[in-house]
Amino acid sequence: MSIVVVGGDHLGSIPDKLRQKGFTEIQHYQGRKVLKFKDKISCSTDLILVLTDYVGTDLAKVVKAEAKKNKLKVIFSRRSWASIQREFNRFGYSA
Repeated sequence: MSIVVVGGDHLGSIPDKLRQKGFTEIQHYQGRKVLKFKDKISCSTDLILVLTDYVGTDLAKVVKAEAKKNKLKVIFSRRSWASIQREFNRFGYSA
């Protein structure tokens, strides 16, 4: 499975935990520039994870619009793994 993570300068152990969940392709965009993000999401992406405490409102809107355009699932979560895990479970991405 493929995931795009938006937000945060450094992800720490999040990529390792995502791999444990079965994500083999992990792309990370820091989320500082809206224009750098537009049209960069591949249609083969399975999920977009937006770290809300590191993303501005404008970028969140762009991500949501890109996801809708490409018919992709989006999960909005805080950067802590507990919050990410809770959202994954809510959307059926439990290990």
